[in-house]
Amino acid sequence: MPDDEREQAGAARSRNAPSVWGDIPPRNPNFTGREGLLRELRERLIQDRGAAVVPRTLHGMGGIGKTSLAVQYVYDRMNEYDLVWWISAERTARISHSLVELAPHLSLPSRDASSAVGEVLQALRTGQPYANWLLVYDNAESPEAIRQFLPSGGPGTVLITSRNPQWTGIARPLEVDVFRREESKLLLSARSAEIGDEDADRLAEALGDLPLAIEQAAAWQAETGMPVAEYLQLLDEKEADLLRDTASPQAQHSVIAAWNISLDQLESASPAAYQLLQTCSFYAPEPIPRSFFGRRPRGSLSPELDAALEDPIRLGQAIRDIGRYSLARFSHRSSSLMMHRLVRAAVMSRMTDGQQPRFRHYAHLLLAASDPNDPDNTRHWERYGSLYPHVVASGAVQSEESWVRNLVVNEVIYLLRWGDYESGLELARTAHETWSQSLGEDHPQTLQVARGLGFLLFTVGRYPEAAALNSAVLEAYRRTMGPEAQDTTDALGNVAIDRRVQGAFGKALELSESVHQQYLRLLGPDDPETLRAAHNLAVSLRLVGDFARARDLDQQTWQSWTLMYGQDYVGTLLTWLGLCVDIRELGDCSLALTYHREIAERIASLLGTDNSLALSSFRHLAIALRKAGEPEEALQTAQQAHAELVRRYGEDNPESMSAALELSTQLRQQGNPAAALSLGTETWHRYEQTYGRRHPHALAAATNLAITYRRLGNAPAARHIGALALKEFTSALGERHPSTLACRANLASDHYALGDAATALDLDTETLRRSREVFGEHHPSALACAANLAMDLRALSRTEEADTLHALALDRLGRALGSAHPMVTHVADRVHRTDCDIDPMPL
Repeated sequence: MPDDEREQAGAARSRNAPSVWGDIPPRNPNFTGREGLLRELRERLIQDRGAAVVPRTLHGMGGIGKTSLAVQYVYDRMNEYDLVWWISAERTARISHSLVELAPHLSLPSRDASSAVGEVLQALRTGQPYANWLLVYDNAESPEAIRQFLPSGGPGTVLITSRNPQWTGIARPLEVDVFRREESKLLLSARSAEIGDEDADRLAEALGDLPLAIEQAAAWQAETGMPVAEYLQLLDEKEADLLRDTASPQAQHSVIAAWNISLDQLESASPAAYQLLQTCSFYAPEPIPRSFFGRRPRGSLSPELDAALEDPIRLGQAIRDIGRYSLARFSHRSSSLMMHRLVRAAVMSRMTDGQQPRFRHYAHLLLAASDPNDPDNTRHWERYGSLYPHVVASGAVQSEESWVRNLVVNEVIYLLRWGDYESGLELARTAHETWSQSLGEDHPQTLQVARGLGFLLFTVGRYPEAAALNSAVLEAYRRTMGPEAQDTTDALGNVAIDRRVQGAFGKALELSESVHQQYLRLLGPDDPETLRAAHNLAVSLRLVGDFARARDLDQQTWQSWTLMYGQDYVGTLLTWLGLCVDIRELGDCSLALTYHREIAERIASLLGTDNSLALSSFRHLAIALRKAGEPEEALQTAQQAHAELVRRYGEDNPESMSAALELSTQLRQQGNPAAALSLGTETWHRYEQTYGRRHPHALAAATNLAITYRRLGNAPAARHIGALALKEFTSALGERHPSTLACRANLASDHYALGDAATALDLDTETLRRSREVFGEHHPSALACAANLAMDLRALSRTEEADTLHALALDRLGRALGSAHPMVTHVADRVHRTDCDIDPMPL
């Protein structure tokens, strides 16, 4: 809305809180001064709809008051907004998590820690259901880091705080300096009436007017009543210690010295609180959930900490003691502790070389105690999301504790399932490199995280890296644990995936069969590992065209998953999607569409529409819609799936390429062959670059492209491409594979278009015979081939045979698909041949 309308709306609103109010830090009851900055910030936000609050000069670790200024503005102006949402923006994973938490407040079908980022940003851009919103991105690293998470062009307002002053193109920076001297003195005197004007001036001078240090000193004075002269003497002594013992910048000495005075007092008065603060100093400068301290870690920490962690009353007292000296803030709304990075640095600087690893170890043990140890369970994703930044910041990959390393592995799996592939790759690669050095390349946990890294590399299409790593892991397991061990069997499953990528579908099936049989012997039919092996076996069965056996196996596996873990478990959802594909490829298009709709809606509701599995199910829904005869909805769905996959993962991601291939088919069938040719050619090249020219998926893209060439009147090009593809399909997959049959049917249409009905007849006759053997006489693919064969016969003046075959094919197609299906009306006109597009099966 226009600025004047926004002003009027704000003025007219009653003194109620916004409808949506999320994750705002507690208001600082001692906030002082800054009136001019607050006025200027308001003017910037009204004029520009955005502002970046940055330091005028970089004061090392901060403490200048950027976040405090933003918090104060939010509370001062809260009644002017319908929605206010605070985002900890230091890490992209945390930004995503925060936006996902906003989704339910926008009436979007997302919950838990899934990724509905795109849908949230779109709702904010369109102003539905709230146009007058304020988003605060706190501690953003750089424009590049958060640009993708900004609802650019929306009607609301964006406020950014950052230590980085370079925000040109996103927001006009508002520079924040240290306190004016009068502001420093005002805060000191407000907290302690014992401090006179001259003493306040001396104290502010000693602390450089840095707001955070001034607030801490004021809290100290209010708590202890120590004379200023004595405090300044302590400050000089602490600063001298720092000058002698540390290499920290000169500008930080007085500030850290001020913290050390309070820390000395806390250490003496409340050892448990001080040790808790030491432990928390290794976490990220983001909310630390109180629940981290509510689960008993494996093993003892220290007598003081153990006693506090075992008793909620003592724990609450320790947290209050920390807050009394302004060493951290506790938010009762989010039940979390916030510790400024300056305090973290001060606490760390006090620790001896022996203390730092000890308290880092405590931090790791508390994180491990909060691990649900079930990253495939969507109910735990919110917990893993809150753990992730602290796992990274604390250097958990360096831990010597096996349970901590197990948490790292679980975080990798969570990031994979959640769809944050880049964060997962970074964590998995760091852990693998670290553990290879510290534990050895053959250590079980090194190999365990290597398996996760290999699957992530496969997921993002870095196939050579994945294959090399998976092969090395398999050999390591064979060497250290033997060929019959469970881990060896699991590693063999990853190598089977690599064989699929290489186009060796038959060899992949052999390996998948072997893995499944081995798990049946080792663990029985209902163990989760056996069920995963069964799911992967069905993937290999689909790739060789055995959809009937894949369906039977998927049905059994899905029922077992559901019985043991429920419908919302990741394994259940993956196998359910596979079952939908089986039914679709077996020709029951109506039933398949019903199931595809159900699972797409279920996954979107459970995980959010932007989750990787949701996007995959949406892409498959587009195929099901096309095959069930819903062309308009199919095209719309294909366009949306392609756009979202490219936006999130880029054009070279395997799922993005599959979506592009489907969209090119939809464009051609909806009467836009020129656009289909452009996208289809680009997609074909991507498949060849990714998999190689002879890979069945690249051949599928070539076959579909040949259809487009024929539709555009270039039958010679279509025939040339089709003939080469048929030769390669036959060599790679055999004469009876569904892709080979589809390619042969299309090549017959190329010859027909060139006036060579006799060759078309030979090709179609052989294709129909084999299609009936593979699919059965009533499958839509076999019936399409029969209809095309009838056209060959008619062109060769074999009218009676043509009419009989055409009538049979039309009747069966009508029964299988319904009389209104586009394919049925297409066949009924006796003019157009039916094309056979190939939909590559997932690897």
